[in-house]
Amino acid sequence: MQIDFALLLVVAAIVTGVIWAIDAWKFKPRRVTAGETTAQEPLLVEYARSFFPIIVVVLVVRSFLYEPFRIPSSSMMPTLLVGDFIFVNKFAYGLRLPVLNTKVVPVGEPQRGDVVVFRLPSDPSTNYIKRLVGLPGDRIEYRGKRLFINGEKIPIERYDSEADVSQPLSELYREKLGDAEHDILMIRGKNSPQGEYVVPEGHFFVMGDNRDNSRDSRFSAVGFIPEDMLVGKAVRIWMNWDWGNSSPMWSRVGDAIR
Repeated sequence: MQIDFALLLVVAAIVTGVIWAIDAWKFKPRRVTAGETTAQEPLLVEYARSFFPIIVVVLVVRSFLYEPFRIPSSSMMPTLLVGDFIFVNKFAYGLRLPVLNTKVVPVGEPQRGDVVVFRLPSDPSTNYIKRLVGLPGDRIEYRGKRLFINGEKIPIERYDSEADVSQPLSELYREKLGDAEHDILMIRGKNSPQGEYVVPEGHFFVMGDNRDNSRDSRFSAVGFIPEDMLVGKAVRIWMNWDWGNSSPMWSRVGDAIR
């Protein structure tokens, strides 16, 4: 069972705020009139007064500014490694109300090549991270390990025969999507889903940078991503630590995600 942390924060903010407000409006004046000291403030009220502003700050930052995520799989190698802790920009595609996920202030639009975090349409409690490849109305084709967008073959350039990413038979390429350049990984001799896809209005097509080892929009279990399922844009790595397998990779701290 996964916990909706945003809902938990909202409930905690409401409960602590209501307790603090009721005490300040009704019970505190009575204590003052009776000559009681602040030391006699009920413990529950003291906790509510102390935690309310902290909870509100965390809720605002997490809901409208930045949210941390941890990379659990290798589907975005070599861009992101297992154990990367990242910051996701929550306002890149508009400000949304927590829990309801309703956009209240349009700020920006998703761009081809962005690394995005989204809620899985078939299971909104699960977050995925992939690269945004197709915009609404695009015709996406993937065949022979090559990506085509609206009939145009996306250029790639191989620059390393054996990528040092702890994955056998891996080949590293540089791909250019619009103005964005990034690395992708392919595995010799391994096939991945191929096909042609037309992106519906209000939806996006996403793929992992580890092209032969990624569960993405090529799979029916993921499919096209509705705009309201986007969580935000991945922008920076703040830590890498694959617990139990290695020590932290300090060289990745602070790296921008491209």
